[in-house]
Amino acid sequence: MGKLEGKTAIITGASHGIGLGIAKVFAQEGANVVLAARGEAVLDVASELSTQGYSAVAMRCDVTDEAACAELVEFALDTYESLDVLDCNAGICKLVSFLDGDSAWRDAHIDINIKGVWNMCKAALPVMVKAGGGSIVITSSVTGDMVADPGEVAYATTKAALIGFTKSLAREVACNNVRVNCICPGVIKTPLIDNMAQISDPEDPKRALTAIANSIPMGRLGTPEECGKLCAFLASDEASYLTGTQVSIDGGSTLPETVAFGQ
Repeated sequence: MGKLEGKTAIITGASHGIGLGIAKVFAQEGANVVLAARGEAVLDVASELSTQGYSAVAMRCDVTDEAACAELVEFALDTYESLDVLDCNAGICKLVSFLDGDSAWRDAHIDINIKGVWNMCKAALPVMVKAGGGSIVITSSVTGDMVADPGEVAYATTKAALIGFTKSLAREVACNNVRVNCICPGVIKTPLIDNMAQISDPEDPKRALTAIANSIPMGRLGTPEECGKLCAFLASDEASYLTGTQVSIDGGSTLPETVAFGQ
């Protein structure tokens, strides 16, 4: 029996990367998964999971649209008659130097990474409160709150903001038996990271990925499924006394004081 057996979970940004890993693990752990993303690929993900015998449906949804978020929650209720878990994973990261970045670059990160989480929580929380409880898991990052690299100002700002959002919302809804936690991934092998490697080293992106892996104490990049397993734990009853936490999943990448000592 899976740790999410019988629970209904909405997962945003579920068409690729970390969101896809979360979707697969949640389904494997017995959840009824309601997958959401802006593009049509999310429909294919749900279809594939269904073919494998899992309980999965999907709906295209732009989390920057409050009405669309409300429709997604209604879709989950119409399909499974309950909502136990909300996994807010949708997000973007576009590397641009601060001096070169314009307001559109800034606002795109704020609209999706912050307002998207806000909109989904606003839509889902009344259902959870009425039902007597639930769990929200948010994808933040080690970037912003702990570390940062050039070009990440917009991304880092929004991901750091999600730490404060998690803690404040957790405090506010604890009395309603709703838990709110976030994960802080380091470098995970996703299309996003592949794209960032391409931008940082256009002539040899594989070299960039190897250099990143070599700088991580565990010597490798993480996988989306590893993030999914952490999210499944936080969403499950096994984490029943955890709320307002931020859990780093980074292979120890934020541990070294320098990259020189001990080498």
